[in-house]
Amino acid sequence: MKRRPTTKPTKILVLDVGGSHVKCVASGHTTRVGFKSGPRMTPARMVKQVLEITKEWRFDAVSLGFPGVVSGGKIRQEPHNLGPGWVDFDWPRAFECPVKMINDAAMQALGDYDGGKMLFLGLGTGLGSTLIVDDVIVAMELGHLPTANGCDYEDDLGNKGRKRLGNKKWRRQVEDVVENFRAALLPDTIVLGGGNAAHLKHLPPHTRRGSPTAAFVGGFRLWER
Repeated sequence: MKRRPTTKPTKILVLDVGGSHVKCVASGHTTRVGFKSGPRMTPARMVKQVLEITKEWRFDAVSLGFPGVVSGGKIRQEPHNLGPGWVDFDWPRAFECPVKMINDAAMQALGDYDGGKMLFLGLGTGLGSTLIVDDVIVAMELGHLPTANGCDYEDDLGNKGRKRLGNKKWRRQVEDVVENFRAALLPDTIVLGGGNAAHLKHLPPHTRRGSPTAAFVGGFRLWER
């Protein structure tokens, strides 16, 4: 059983929840663990599996990066790529400790942030996006903006779009979208993260690749804010 802390937590469990996998790491552990998610993954099922694979770990707080709309530390909409029941789920009761919730792209962005105005684009199952301005996190849903072809940016830059277009055309699409967002939002730098960033051969100017551990770094930083 995990006791509720009366002071700032010292051992944090970080969960990076995605449309295809859930990944976990905790304070004092260097190896992450995880399992597959998908459209049948409900929050209760996820918690059960998390507690099973981390049963030897000790933690007094949880950071959870969620692939959807999070506002005021609460999930506001059901996710597109997971099962139902996320909006009203009682996370502190399920984990028996305090839980901080943030959009998964925002958690990755927080881990990669090093000052100024930074736009993070997460190239994964969909398209995650976050703007951080002078340490203030602005979660965004740029992936759901409509495009000229009747789709949205997530349709083209997400995993389905990469498979449909092929890597070569997909890379050109990423470059075009990056430059469009740069012109519109005027960031100091753009960070490209997510699993599909590995398929990029070259990065656009003034763009850097996100750290593969950024989501976990962001989860730990979340309790420092």
